[in-house]
Amino acid sequence: MEEKNYITPFGLKRLVDERDFLLKVERPKVVSVVSWAASLGDRSENADYIYGKKRLREIDKRLKFLGKRINLAFIVDPFSIKADTIQFGASVIVKEESGEERNVTIVGVDEINIEKGMVSWRSPIGKSLLGKAVGDFCTVKKPNGEMELEIIGLDYKEISIDRYKEEFWK
Repeated sequence: MEEKNYITPFGLKRLVDERDFLLKVERPKVVSVVSWAASLGDRSENADYIYGKKRLREIDKRLKFLGKRINLAFIVDPFSIKADTIQFGASVIVKEESGEERNVTIVGVDEINIEKGMVSWRSPIGKSLLGKAVGDFCTVKKPNGEMELEIIGLDYKEISIDRYKEEFWK
């Protein structure tokens, strides 16, 4: 039995948007190029045909992956959570040993964006924060040592992630 794919509503929308883009826009475009290239005859040295077939395999592999992730999705809406402890979907303000404050949001593995402070619930920092409350300290095990964090803020709010973007959306 496969593990549930904990994900926020926006994270699921991003996966569905990517799947729809690949299925409705990208794949038909590539199929058209491959069909055209195949009609030219000799396929052994036809770059459009060879590359197109390779791209179709990549798209189909990605579609299979996305289908699995979407089917396993267990949606958790942070906006509906009312808790005093850190759970999936929490937006947390932590203070590092250096005194620097950071915002961290606990999200699913398909939603990670380190630059925006979105970390997986399965990451070292995510695991360390789960179950803690404001005022608690936690130790995060990193490959090069440990880091101590103080939890100074906690909120459950709607999480907005970047919409699926592909340069071909145009």
